[in-house]
Amino acid sequence: MWKPDLFKLQQEAPASNPVLCDKIVERCPPYYGREYHGPISHKEAASLLQKEGDYLIRLSPNSDNFYTLSLKIFGDVKHYKLYYDGQHYVHKNKRYNSVADLMADGVITIYLEKKAGSYIQLMPDVCSYEKSPYVTLSRIKRKTVNKSKPTEEFLPDIVVEYDKPHAFKPHTFKGFYWCEYCGNFLWGFIAQGVKCEDCGFSAHYRCSEKLPADCCPDLKQLRGVFGIDLTTLVKAHKSTRPFVVDKCVKEIETRGLDAEGLYRVSGYQEEMDNLRMAFEKDGDKADLGPDHYDNINVIASTLKLYFRLLPIPLITYDVHPALLKAIASSKVNEQISQTRAILSKLPPAHYNTLKYLMEHLFRVTQHSFENKMTAQNLSTVFAPSIMPQPDFSKIGDSIPDLCNEIAALQLLITQNKKIFN
Repeated sequence: MWKPDLFKLQQEAPASNPVLCDKIVERCPPYYGREYHGPISHKEAASLLQKEGDYLIRLSPNSDNFYTLSLKIFGDVKHYKLYYDGQHYVHKNKRYNSVADLMADGVITIYLEKKAGSYIQLMPDVCSYEKSPYVTLSRIKRKTVNKSKPTEEFLPDIVVEYDKPHAFKPHTFKGFYWCEYCGNFLWGFIAQGVKCEDCGFSAHYRCSEKLPADCCPDLKQLRGVFGIDLTTLVKAHKSTRPFVVDKCVKEIETRGLDAEGLYRVSGYQEEMDNLRMAFEKDGDKADLGPDHYDNINVIASTLKLYFRLLPIPLITYDVHPALLKAIASSKVNEQISQTRAILSKLPPAHYNTLKYLMEHLFRVTQHSFENKMTAQNLSTVFAPSIMPQPDFSKIGDSIPDLCNEIAALQLLITQNKKIFN
């Protein structure tokens, strides 16, 4: 559902780095800092820019009318006219409060357009709205909204209430977000895309033009748990881990550790849909007790679903290959020490959640005589959800080989105290 390629490209892009002038420059505009070098030629600028992402601002020797932004990218030095009218911009359709913001965003945009320009151009045209992440995630929510409506709203002459265009406005997303139409990453840091003011639909500019008039404002209150970046969710709720994980684990450990096939046996889909909607609607106040969900497999399956829908997997794309390399060692002590060092590179929210989950799964294995779930069995069940292969989308219909991922998770479960403590 969520496509990682553009996110990985943004992670690979060079950081923007201002080359500071080491002398006082006369008549420096008040809205520029030490990145301004005064009237120097493009050759002088090129000699000062050594690394990828280096940039400076200069006054073109042949003109007092405009300033030039010089940037080193892909081994070449590019020059752009730079404007200021209270905000900085190269193109009028995107403006920034500072040169630093412009460059951080601009370098990523240039990098992605160079590496994936043809793919980006095709994104809106090769996707199907019916198979989009938005439709997939909101199908259950729409059922819930409809159930809460008076019966007469289902009459044909009233159904047109939802034949409503989206009210899209440019939006700066805080954290990592994905387009709900094409499933690709919303790259950059400023005005990465658009967001519907009524229902909250997030999309690339061009993808938003492909949407039908089916805005459902009632869905806005049901957004923000499943399919949301883990770090973004944790920051929004000011918590250490997602409340979904905490509540599911607590309920399972209270009454489900002896259940045979725990995490392997699937729960009933309708009950899972109801639980997921309870999380979306009630947040951490959702009641998971036996009066509402007597089948513990419903809770276990919903927890796996939460991890499977994360745009960035619990074990992130950059840590994934390094972790597989660590477990290739023939000595367990080396595996543990290397794994500990590698996991320290995870974002804090991912690290804390992984630690909590592995400790929980270890406790599940302590009841394996009753539940039949060993560390290997649990690793086999969880690998596709928390360690999906980075290039899974390119595999096609074949079943990916997750043997190494399973071995890595088995180490995390059995050696969790040494690895995380």
